[in-house]
Amino acid sequence: MYLNLFADSAEPLDMTGSDEFRSLLSSAADLKIPHAPDVRYRSRNIVLRRMRFHFLEWGDPSAPPIVLLHGGHQSAHSWDLVSLHLAQNYHVLALDQRGHGDTEWSRDVTYSNHELSLDAEAFIQATGLNRPILIGHSMGGRNAMLLTRRSQALLKALVIVDVGPEVSERGRAAIAGFVQAAQEFDDLEHFVSAVRKYDPYRSREHIERTVKYNMLERADGKYISKCDSAPRRLGIVRPSGPQENITLEEAAAFRLPVLLVRGETSNILEPDAAERFADAMPQGQLVTVPNCGHNVHGQNTLGFIAALNAFLDRVK
Repeated sequence: MYLNLFADSAEPLDMTGSDEFRSLLSSAADLKIPHAPDVRYRSRNIVLRRMRFHFLEWGDPSAPPIVLLHGGHQSAHSWDLVSLHLAQNYHVLALDQRGHGDTEWSRDVTYSNHELSLDAEAFIQATGLNRPILIGHSMGGRNAMLLTRRSQALLKALVIVDVGPEVSERGRAAIAGFVQAAQEFDDLEHFVSAVRKYDPYRSREHIERTVKYNMLERADGKYISKCDSAPRRLGIVRPSGPQENITLEEAAAFRLPVLLVRGETSNILEPDAAERFADAMPQGQLVTVPNCGHNVHGQNTLGFIAALNAFLDRVK
């Protein structure tokens, strides 16, 4: 059983009258996130590459477009506070990537970064967006880099959040350990407690507000991750190689404006690796956001918004 509200047909669902939206506004008030008093916010579905994808649409469709790609084992809702703020001036589309959130799970259990980057490219083309700014965090950042390597003419600018061609194996192992331990719980309090140990930056209230976007209630009453765990259960090895990763040399071919955002205490993107990545790109800029780790926009939303807005003002 799903714990959250989303469009269950081809028709968009207005989310602004929902309890979920009222809860989001409460979080925004607590964190002092600036936003418009009235905002257009809808849950929608679209068919891409023979799969149903869910996405969240914010703001005026005539405004400059931004596409958001979430990290692994997260969803489009991980961007809610950022989307709420950006909707003042932008048309924001946050995609639930395959096997995540409220999007369909892959029938052939295909979850390579290459395939996810093709999904994102198909999404931009199918929605008719004119050179959007693409923002990706972690897994979504990897997918955004692959898309840029292949089709950067589709984009106006790129924002990569706490990932790059070189990542720390120590940090990757820490994330994998948390994901492995966060598959099944007797009740939601167990999940909240696990997240609090892993993520000391977010308040209990914020974690409790977002837990419904990460878990499903199974028929036996247990709560399980909404992310498809079939690859792990079946022992499918994560793809690697040139198709799945970009190099620093390839990053040098990124001719569009790029903002690289690193969390101050990130265990995924080390400071020297971040500097090499930013320096490799002709229009690359690195900003380190204080008081946060890998999940920059969720752990220090105001700091992330400040860094992002400065970049967006220059891109205009």
